[in-house]
Amino acid sequence: MVVTTRPQQRPGTSSLKPGTSSLKTNAVAAPFVKEPTSIDETGLDLNFVADLVLKVIYFNSLTTAQAIADTVCLPFFGVVDRALVLLKREEMIEVAGSNGFGELAYQYSVTPKGGARAHDLIARSAYIGPAPVTLEAYKEVQRSQEIGNVRVTPADVRRATADLVIPEDVLDILGQAVNTGRSLFLFGEPGNGKTILAERIAELLGGSVLIPHCILVDGHVIKVFDLQNHVPVATGSNGTSADRRWVLCKRPAVIVGGELLLQSLDLVWDSNTNIYEAPLQMKANGGMLLIDDFGRQQVRPRDLLNRWIVPLEKRVDYLTLHTGKKIELPFDEMIVFSTNLAPKDLVDEAFLRRIQNKIQINNPTLDHFREIFRRQCDLLNIPFDQNGLVYLLREYYVKPKRELRACHPRDILRTLIGIARYLDQPATLSSDLIDRACRTYFVDL
Repeated sequence: MVVTTRPQQRPGTSSLKPGTSSLKTNAVAAPFVKEPTSIDETGLDLNFVADLVLKVIYFNSLTTAQAIADTVCLPFFGVVDRALVLLKREEMIEVAGSNGFGELAYQYSVTPKGGARAHDLIARSAYIGPAPVTLEAYKEVQRSQEIGNVRVTPADVRRATADLVIPEDVLDILGQAVNTGRSLFLFGEPGNGKTILAERIAELLGGSVLIPHCILVDGHVIKVFDLQNHVPVATGSNGTSADRRWVLCKRPAVIVGGELLLQSLDLVWDSNTNIYEAPLQMKANGGMLLIDDFGRQQVRPRDLLNRWIVPLEKRVDYLTLHTGKKIELPFDEMIVFSTNLAPKDLVDEAFLRRIQNKIQINNPTLDHFREIFRRQCDLLNIPFDQNGLVYLLREYYVKPKRELRACHPRDILRTLIGIARYLDQPATLSSDLIDRACRTYFVDL
């Protein structure tokens, strides 16, 4: 299998191709895998392809050759047609008719012998869908689209965060962290934008990556692509057919919070279907994995961190099949830990050393708070009033000695809008509406 690239223009950004040492282009390379033309080029065994085709026909009762090829995402000529020939020779299927002209229009159904065979296959693996790629092919593609090849500039960072109010030094550290392609530790008081800042990292990584529908390891299917974590992008056509077992997607941004369990980081085995689901870090390969509210998970932070000491250091991960066999996989993603807990209460010095980038997100300054408040007024169509802001700051921050938080303007103004609607009056920065909103929003802890 040969992995090539197609240029994708992204103004102001650059990418290194594997093996190069200097920036020479503004194009971010989009990986591309050519459609196989033979069974050998798929990396799969003919019998495996035939078994998958048989299950497709069995579940559809009557289906065309074209529909079969579309379901398994393999070309008909040179691949699917050979599987059909094998199944017909073994009397597993038969041609039941045609709904047009040519071989692609032939309709197939299973014979009694084929039905019994399909039952046995489903008992071993109920997977039906796009044919898997091999583990070796998966590793090769991942090497061609490593996030370490991504480069961003100060202009890129400021463009991606133009709608946010963030100190300049924080933006520079963020850009530097993205260029390392390594891990990032965001910490600081709650409500100051750590999560939204982490989400912008995926935008900064930019470009697109190939995600396989599934991979095959020792005869076991591991499902990787899912629409919850992967966003497909249009590929266009350049006259060359792509391997449809791969989906071109935006670099993934997998976000997980307090629901994270230690077992979520290993292969998930479904004993009913005998199919594996890839763990979160595998789905995040080529992109970002955000552990939000780190320290709030049911699993102990130390156990979670110990699980990732080797992957963070070696850039490889080891997963275990239910048979006990371990497989080595790429660990090519930017892991972002976001927490409002003190780092010293979560991790030790040894682990902090492995997290190369640390950014403390502090409370906004008074000037930043004012700018955030003004922008939120514009966004929510509330007339900005300097006197109203002064009243808010004096009564609900200065007097009670309350700290400023970046999320307060948005939350208070949204609450104020709801109160104004209830009172059937325009949403303004009047002292009465501000009082009502703050009495609802703030709680003396």
